[in-house]
Amino acid sequence: MTKYAENCIFNKIEDNNSKIGVITAGISYEYAKEALGNRVNYLKLGMVYPISADLLKKFAEGLDRVYVIEELDPVIEETCLAAGIPVIGKSAFTLLGEYTPAMIAKAVFDEEAPAGVSTDKQIPMRPPVLCPGCPHRGTFYVLKKLGLTVSGDIGCYTLGAVAPLASVDTTICMGASISAAHGMAAVRGGEFNKKLVSVIGDSTFMHSGITGLSDIVYTKGANTVIILDNSITGMTGHQDNPTTGKTIRGEATRQVDLIKLCQGLGVEHIRVADPFDVKAFEAAVKEEVERDDVSVIIAQRPCALLKSVKYTGHCEVSDKCKKCKVCMKLGCPAISVDQNGNVKIDRTQCNGCGLCVGVCPFHAIEKKD
Repeated sequence: MTKYAENCIFNKIEDNNSKIGVITAGISYEYAKEALGNRVNYLKLGMVYPISADLLKKFAEGLDRVYVIEELDPVIEETCLAAGIPVIGKSAFTLLGEYTPAMIAKAVFDEEAPAGVSTDKQIPMRPPVLCPGCPHRGTFYVLKKLGLTVSGDIGCYTLGAVAPLASVDTTICMGASISAAHGMAAVRGGEFNKKLVSVIGDSTFMHSGITGLSDIVYTKGANTVIILDNSITGMTGHQDNPTTGKTIRGEATRQVDLIKLCQGLGVEHIRVADPFDVKAFEAAVKEEVERDDVSVIIAQRPCALLKSVKYTGHCEVSDKCKKCKVCMKLGCPAISVDQNGNVKIDRTQCNGCGLCVGVCPFHAIEKKD
């Protein structure tokens, strides 16, 4: 128990004679501390499985009420009950969603939440966006422009659902972009399928997308799958994966070739395209969705945050600008419009990727060294 307790915060208050205890873990501990302060005793678990029954019993000894505050399933609560410790858990809280300090204060002390702070100042909106230079921005710009139905997947590219790109229509679970589109095409028919694509990251494809693609081939489907190959696992922190040629520890290993893999699954129509070459990428998508056979487009451009990616310079708006705001459709955080309708590019955010240069119909954006 002593070794286990090193990963816990065991705090029984002696000076205020509190007979109420709280057993919790993670973010719920912070919410409980904010709501209840020093009016209760705390046992913050550093690990929720396995839990030392002796530690739980020692904490509950001498207390009149013990609450278990944990989000979602009653893992800690059931462990306490199995150890013979009468605790109050889900009967006072909820199985669903996130907890709040107000919810905890109400359940334990029947207190209402304190009044919030009000202000007459307008708070600026800060929606999540793809990074400056993100290779997925070109892909979603084209898909939005073509008005396609996009079956999306799990990754940082899920932000393609957010305005102004607003092109991802469904996100169910990892790998579902391919299988969901397969089902859509089967139900809606061939004409609908020519306005439908799946998008899936390279690492997500390796994790959960291969089986969906093989099912399309096996059942003689005609879906178009776009594999977003950014050379890394972007969303969770730049981990290597089977397509990068390195192990999770960064050691050299055999690299999975996406083209050969798709060929091995039976896909005959495979092409690699750069999503920053907007015109060529748009032409590729138009051609592949018209096929009466399964096809794969590998949208290949590395993540802008990789150390190996060395964009240089910055982009500027010239006096050729017609204020058409086509560049704003990219959703790049470096591009904005001022109160007079003038387009501005923030040099502190622009990394010189040049996507906006190719998108501007009046050649009003220039790349500067």
